[in-house]
Amino acid sequence: MRVAVLGAGAIGAYVGAALHRGGTEVHLVARGPHLEAIRKNGVQVLSPRGDWLAKTPATDDPAEIGPVDFVFLGLKANSYASCGPLIEPLLHDKTAVVAAQNGIPWWYFHGLSGPHEGRRIESVDPGGEVTRVLPLERAIGCVVYCSTELEGPGLVRHLEGTRFSIGEPGGGRSDRCLEFSEAMIAGGLKCPVEEDVRNDIWIKLLGNAAFNPISALARATMVEIAQHSGTRAMIRLMMEETLEIAAAVGSHPDISVDKRIDGAERVGEHKTSMLQDLEKDKPLELDVILAAVVELADLTDTKAPTLRAVHAVADLLSTKVGLAPIAHAPTAAPAPSTAAPAAVVPAVSSPRA
Repeated sequence: MRVAVLGAGAIGAYVGAALHRGGTEVHLVARGPHLEAIRKNGVQVLSPRGDWLAKTPATDDPAEIGPVDFVFLGLKANSYASCGPLIEPLLHDKTAVVAAQNGIPWWYFHGLSGPHEGRRIESVDPGGEVTRVLPLERAIGCVVYCSTELEGPGLVRHLEGTRFSIGEPGGGRSDRCLEFSEAMIAGGLKCPVEEDVRNDIWIKLLGNAAFNPISALARATMVEIAQHSGTRAMIRLMMEETLEIAAAVGSHPDISVDKRIDGAERVGEHKTSMLQDLEKDKPLELDVILAAVVELADLTDTKAPTLRAVHAVADLLSTKVGLAPIAHAPTAAPAPSTAAPAAVVPAVSSPRA
């Protein structure tokens, strides 16, 4: 079994190091000082569960790796459409792509029986650009409940969580999911194969869709948002509306809104990934995290007034600070795509928001 990690940043390098520790042949795709440090010293993982070093092969040229059995995709979702030149050399006829992304995935309605089966979500897959690069039959869903950060080139700090829930878009427990799960477990990670991974998507999205945009708009940490009476009430409304939309497309995650907010509050003075991107002048992941949720509200005639209002203001924010325009739900005015090139090394990843 051969695995390539495309986007070996905080999460990708951690997963690659764990797979290597479990005996899987792993190749990392990275760049710059991070790549040079991995080539020289390997990936050093610092973790409350014990530190370790993984001497994993690394390159900035996927052609040097060649076709693999699995690609673990650690890029942010707004880089998917432009990652074709990077991923194509890694594919053979049966290569599976394990996409560890936030928000609504491009494959969401693939294999999902019901009135929307096969529908393309424009906010996530505008004009089918992502599907052309990442064909639906290759996709394995992955929801990350793990927090890591890059403390320096080649140095990954594991903060908490080891769970990577995976599943087929069409449901069930496929041989390829079980094979990848076994490799992850051998490396010391949790990797349950879910019968319906969409429930996990909505559980994580419950926090992402609410806390991420509010944190960017207010420049606030999770505990600040949760402890301010006004934003706490707004977060609750956004979460309740998100659950209504999930139910409208057939998902009913078993989760308490109040417990979800309390859990976010316990994280403390943590900046969400969206706030970190804003502060670094990087494109925001609003397309998959919020615009797609609004699009699903349109699709199912769900009102979602708070989500719509927050999305509108966050969308304007992104243009005012010079970031790449965000994909809009179909009811919004069209905007040209100026997405940044694929960022192979994201700096920080968080499991909750």
